Amino acid sequence: MPKKLIGSGSYDPDTLKILYEAYDNAWEQIAPDVGERPDAIQAAQMKLANIVMALATNGKPMHAEALTQAALDLMFEPPTEL
Repeated sequence: MPKKLIGSGSYDPDTLKILYEAYDNAWEQIAPDVGERPDAIQAAQMKLANIVMALATNGKPMHAEALTQAALDLMFEPPTEL
């Protein structure tokens, strides 16, 4: 489902390839810490997909490695107060 979310965006094929690679690389690093509960896995995957998409829409071209690191940084950033 999360990769389907990424694929639903308006990205050219080259950008989509980078987004999928960054998502997969980041998920590989995050997955062991998420646990085994399906709801926790889905929530983490959706959060990661949304972060990757948000980073891709900031207008700056990124390589998969930089996008992966930026996504990991945001995944583990503490929530901010409103």
